[in-house]
Amino acid sequence: MKEQLEKEFIDDINENLGIVHKVANIYFMNSEEREDVIQEMLCHLWKGYPSFRGHSKFSTWMYWVCLNTAITYLSKSKRNKHVPLSHQHIQVGDEIGSEPNETLALLNKAIENLSQINKGIILLYLEDLSYEEIAHITGLSKSNVSVRLVRIKKELEKELKKTLNH
Repeated sequence: MKEQLEKEFIDDINENLGIVHKVANIYFMNSEEREDVIQEMLCHLWKGYPSFRGHSKFSTWMYWVCLNTAITYLSKSKRNKHVPLSHQHIQVGDEIGSEPNETLALLNKAIENLSQINKGIILLYLEDLSYEEIAHITGLSKSNVSVRLVRIKKELEKELKKTLNH
């Protein structure tokens, strides 16, 4: 029975491993911290796996665990360092290659400035999750997700325009 559970867990994780990396990449610029939080996420996923009942898609549950783990890890990290990570560890290249890469780099830079919860919401939105799934993962109401997304999009648009005009 335990071996079957381990096999199912490994299969589910391998099928959705990109989620772990996407969440880690949006919250952590430092590669060592990213690696640490990925291990923490996988540990939390394994601990919680036996209680996953399939009431939602596995990927939805996985986003929920990973986002909560990242936010908790970030909060603990900030308390211990007393220095915001976003100011200390920005790693955007000096030279940006092609135009699509430049646009992506600018978008990622703008996303870095969002609040922790808004980073998670925009990540889920960019992953094409429905408002219902985003609400389920974040614990917000569907209407709150909708309102926040409008505000997030405006904030990102304003930040991108400001960057492009300089």
